[in-house]
Amino acid sequence: MSKKVAFLQGNEAAAHGALYAGCDFFAGYPITPSTEVSEVLSAELPKTGGKFLQMEDEIAAMAAILGASLAGAKVLTSTSGPGLSLKQELIGYGCIAEIPCVVYNVMRGGPSTGMPTGPSQSDVMCAKWGTHGDHPAICLVPASVQETYEEVIRAFNLAEKYRTPVMVMPDEIVAHMRERIVFPDAGEIEVTPRKTPTVPPEQYKPYDTSFGDVPPLAAFGSGYKFHVTGLNKMQDGFPTTKADVVQAEEERQIRKVDANIDDIVTFEEYLLEDADVVVVAYGSTSRSARYAVNVAREQGIKAGMFRIKTFWPFPDKQIKALAAKVKGIVIPEMNLGMCSLELERCAQGKVPVLGIFRVDGEPINPDQILEKIKEVK
Repeated sequence: MSKKVAFLQGNEAAAHGALYAGCDFFAGYPITPSTEVSEVLSAELPKTGGKFLQMEDEIAAMAAILGASLAGAKVLTSTSGPGLSLKQELIGYGCIAEIPCVVYNVMRGGPSTGMPTGPSQSDVMCAKWGTHGDHPAICLVPASVQETYEEVIRAFNLAEKYRTPVMVMPDEIVAHMRERIVFPDAGEIEVTPRKTPTVPPEQYKPYDTSFGDVPPLAAFGSGYKFHVTGLNKMQDGFPTTKADVVQAEEERQIRKVDANIDDIVTFEEYLLEDADVVVVAYGSTSRSARYAVNVAREQGIKAGMFRIKTFWPFPDKQIKALAAKVKGIVIPEMNLGMCSLELERCAQGKVPVLGIFRVDGEPINPDQILEKIKEVK
């Protein structure tokens, strides 16, 4: 049987990926350039008994999905830069309370309202540092329409598996371009269910570490009663200021991601076997990078590409290995050097890191990347 094929925009693919993953609750507020996600889900969710809410603002939308997740729903919100800023306090709440949710953020120019329709890659640091305090961070950066569909599914799986907010951050080009997409059959892509408690309600503790670093999560309304707070808490969910408990609890939350980096971090390697210079890229910029690498090869330059698919946790191990064997790293990105600083940290001065930075609303083209490749001696 032939599979269903469509010609979709990135944002439309994201909405359908969410439905495949079992999303049954969406709350959001219209904002360019991510509104198409809510437009699709406003039509599709009611068909399967799901709930769609257009909230009064981005803060309310984030609060709504956290509440729905605690009630057992698989949840999504979509936004762009200014909206992400408004959501940050409640994203932090979702981190400390360990509430599974997916935040789909289309990167556009900033700061403030910036360029509503201009592409950017300047929100990646918000995914890790946008909210205060130490907390786990998972951020995926797809580079195509098909990949956007698949990475949204993976985001839901990671959110449920590790009980944490997960962000998907395409740039505006990926979100608005249209490409052919092949829909997977039901069951073809694994969908991770939420780990729920097996103990009786009277014995349940929402942060019981005897079950491991990711405790089971009951749903409100299922017979389990438990406390949820934005404060540091004990295993029963009630607040505590005991130093040893707070220290252990926050370290556990970081560890549940850091100890599973090989399960979370994904990337693509292209022509790296004999490469002297590597272009590290992500999102739509990686498409220009691949073209530039191909042209460089035609001109006798041993270039390759490392494409970041999971921005957080950052692929430290892989970048350190590359820095030990190449002559230089080129990083094109639509910001003023956010990924570049991470690469310099990983390279530890072993090789030069040459950046190409644009924040003018225009994409980085292959000629710019090829020119920078030639600067590596």
